[in-house]
Amino acid sequence: MSTTITASMVNDLRKATGAGLMKCKQALVEANGNVEEASTILRKQGEASAAKKAERDAKEGVIESYIHLGGKVGVLIEVNCETDFVARNDDFKAFVKDICLHIAAAAPTAVNREEVDQELVEKEREIAAAQAEGKPPMAVQKIVEGKLEKFYAQSVLLDQPFVKNPDQTIREYISATIQKTGENIQIRRFTRYQLGA
Repeated sequence: MSTTITASMVNDLRKATGAGLMKCKQALVEANGNVEEASTILRKQGEASAAKKAERDAKEGVIESYIHLGGKVGVLIEVNCETDFVARNDDFKAFVKDICLHIAAAAPTAVNREEVDQELVEKEREIAAAQAEGKPPMAVQKIVEGKLEKFYAQSVLLDQPFVKNPDQTIREYISATIQKTGENIQIRRFTRYQLGA
């Protein structure tokens, strides 16, 4: 028995995900009317689409700044896209502002895992291994891996849960924005300033 897909269901899913109307309808049909499942289907499609677009050059974009109330925290960021048309788009500008706000609030130290200082990673690995001392070797390995994942989730921008929507990582937010704009988007670099730090 199939569920009837209404126009309002399609429109609600479109508003929630930013995907096109036809893609929303197809996802709802595939999910037999289950909105959560359809949203998951669209997110998977968006990530696959974003992965394909990641190989394209992103040389346009914006440099944005954000100063938190009171002037105690500031962020300067470069976010790239493929065309200046998208760089001037309101959705793209809102995305960049959201990322600035997130960086001010969550204080990541690097954009991706490759940029994290390897000495710091090794230090975290040693601390985790010392804390798990006396446990079986396989348990120690799992504990160390788990603590490193937690470390990355706290310090790597792309791995952090988005402050405005903790159910979504920054990587997933980028994928959703790529799906909306149709262009590759890359956070090239950022600097976070904090008074007295």
